[in-house]
Amino acid sequence: MATQNLTAATFEQTVTENDIVLVDFWAAWCGPCRMFAPVYEAASEKHADLVFGKVDTEAERELAAAARIMSIPTLMVFREGILVYAQPGAMPAQPLEELIAAVRAADMDAVRAELAEQEAAEAGSDEGPVLDPAGAS
Repeated sequence: MATQNLTAATFEQTVTENDIVLVDFWAAWCGPCRMFAPVYEAASEKHADLVFGKVDTEAERELAAAARIMSIPTLMVFREGILVYAQPGAMPAQPLEELIAAVRAADMDAVRAELAEQEAAEAGSDEGPVLDPAGAS
């Protein structure tokens, strides 16, 4: 499946109604975004069972602000509606493949338990993603 443009109107539904969703936050003027785009598109073709979304941060400023995007490109990955990865920077093909494999292999019961522990320990502080793809390889 090719990448699809996500907007404020479609973002939440896309993330919550699909098992694994990758989201590339980008802008047309961003050189690293343009370098990452063909890598991301190729991965979307290779993994047709996953949803690959793109958010144009210029057109969707409020959505980018709500997602706390500070640098682009930023890749976010959601599994079962839970943010499991968020990292700025263009990613080469092999690390992207490793990330996809780590997300597929993630024990979501363990992820939910860790997230609940973090929320309890930090009283709602947002510490970011709970899946470390580097540790999964």
